[in-house]
Amino acid sequence: MNVGPPALPPSNHIDTAKMYGNEKSVGDAVRESGLKREDVFITSKISSGHGHSYQNALATVDESLRNFGFDYVDLYLIHDPRSGKESRLEAYRGLLEAKKQGKVRSVGVSNFSVKHLEELKESGLEQPEVNQIELHPFCQQKPIVDYCRKYGIVIQAYCPLIRGKFDEPILQNVAKKHSKDVAQVLVRWSLQKGYIPLPKSSQPARIKSNADAYNFVLSDEDMEAIDSLDIGDSGAVSWNPVNVS
Repeated sequence: MNVGPPALPPSNHIDTAKMYGNEKSVGDAVRESGLKREDVFITSKISSGHGHSYQNALATVDESLRNFGFDYVDLYLIHDPRSGKESRLEAYRGLLEAKKQGKVRSVGVSNFSVKHLEELKESGLEQPEVNQIELHPFCQQKPIVDYCRKYGIVIQAYCPLIRGKFDEPILQNVAKKHSKDVAQVLVRWSLQKGYIPLPKSSQPARIKSNADAYNFVLSDEDMEAIDSLDIGDSGAVSWNPVNVS
């Protein structure tokens, strides 16, 4: 069924990570913006490359807080599952402890498959609030999406703009039909799917344009046409490490 546009755009959301090396810049930018801290939703992540363990997760959160200059982070994620079962479970336990201490408001994961999510469930740990995965018409990750919906895990979609691969005729035709550009159609598709898209651009004009997705609705026919573009894992445009053991 087609989903209409939300009544209001989402809150200001900045998605970052330890491996991006920009936490300090993000913190400085928030302060310079004049916005209240509570009006900006900040996400960061700990990757396997930074070491997945209980103590290191706690230390990494503390380092992030120093970098940001904040008292808390709204959402902290396990960036990827590549460290192996026991290490990622320990890192997740560390993030839950950081949440208990008030340093993190919400805890989630990124690039977790059904297998990885089941590990958390079977361990008896608190369910992740978010799973952030590569998600766009070419790589729709349907088994992961179905699992997250079943258990009420919020789905964040990274690479929703397929890194500018906009020459697909179906996308071009839908954009032309609505007098929109392809990026706006892709954001709209993601929203109507019930995902939280994370579009990225270094150009202020493009950032503003990408957010202009609340004044039109894709029809059921539009959605079905875009849905038909799925080619599974081979459609990924990023690292997409959901299949690691």
